Amino acid sequence: MRREKMWEGSFKMALTISEKCRNIHPSVTLAIDARAKQLRAMGLDVIGFGAGEPDFDTPRYIKSAARDALDAGMTKYTPVAGTVELRTEIQQKLLRDNGLDYELADIIVSSGAKQCLFNALSAILDPGDEVLLPSPCWVSYPEMVRMAGGVPVMVKGDEANGFLVDADALRPHVTERTKALILNSPNNPSGSVCSRALLEGIAALAVEKQFYVISDEIYEKLIYDGEAHVSIASLGNEIRAQTIVVNGVSKSYAMTGWRIGYAAGPKAVIRAMTAFQSHSTSNPNSIAQHAAAVALTNGEKFMHDSLVEFDARRRLMHQLISEIPGLSAALPKGAFYMMLNISALIGKSLNGRAIRGSDDFAEMLLESQKVAVVPARAFGDDRYVRLSYATSRDKITLGLARIAEFVKELE
Repeated sequence: MRREKMWEGSFKMALTISEKCRNIHPSVTLAIDARAKQLRAMGLDVIGFGAGEPDFDTPRYIKSAARDALDAGMTKYTPVAGTVELRTEIQQKLLRDNGLDYELADIIVSSGAKQCLFNALSAILDPGDEVLLPSPCWVSYPEMVRMAGGVPVMVKGDEANGFLVDADALRPHVTERTKALILNSPNNPSGSVCSRALLEGIAALAVEKQFYVISDEIYEKLIYDGEAHVSIASLGNEIRAQTIVVNGVSKSYAMTGWRIGYAAGPKAVIRAMTAFQSHSTSNPNSIAQHAAAVALTNGEKFMHDSLVEFDARRRLMHQLISEIPGLSAALPKGAFYMMLNISALIGKSLNGRAIRGSDDFAEMLLESQKVAVVPARAFGDDRYVRLSYATSRDKITLGLARIAEFVKELE
């Protein structure tokens, strides 16, 4: 009894945040977008090139489907992996667009493609497992890998090669701990698109070395100049058995806030992802699921019109950048982002403050010209900032004029 009382008197739990969460870096892209919106709310005229979402409204037929779901009482829990209605439409989409024939049990619906990615990593990674990340890459990939207990291994691409990383570049980074590769085509932030030949080489390496490929295809419908999207899972039975295809409705149907993504892959992996999801978020929003199912049955005209407009904005932004001394950018083949090369401006200064990298460039540009861009240090290359052309042509023109003025003022 005396020993128990001594223990009670001396023991005190430390009320701290977990080491895992202390080591998480907040999303730079979301932070930049939030800062731009905050400044606008203060009455400042901010041009935002940071947004990772289409500026178009969700098509009317999709919003009508959501209202129909509400009126029909579709407000209850659904199966954790998603409704049969939505998974059937996803099944048909994958067969129609990608030549992939999956059973319903091979498909899971989650609260956005981001959750699918995290579920997949949580399902396949053990502590210390390595995940190959072609760089520059989306800011959330390395953070999600770490959160799932893995180790991100960055494999740097180069602008001269369209920021693409092929099998020869990946091979030296493959070890006995390599568990997966995250492949993103079309790519955020570079806009690069993987060719069939490049994917065939990566598929052969993955099969040889036996690691998973998580293929993030969320920008699939946003490809220009006659390029074609190829899903690596379609390149043979062996690579399909090792691939988890991730997609969603956010980018193609302007449904970012609806939070519906999906994944298709090996039964054992999808089963594990479903079990993991059942103890975190359970099913995705029931109303959004019905709206997404209806979205997948239609929308070709909307996607075509969106692509035409994005292409015009892409060309306008690229042309305006080419007219600014000291700046350059490769013309992207997909998505709605452009990597602005600022390397020639490193070391220059404004009002006594020097540009040491992309963070300084972005902060100084926002302060002096009220233009928001995303520093590419977060993507793995400090010589660039990312611009999104998911905004109007007028804003692109005005924003690039302000960037030109900013560059002119540098010493």
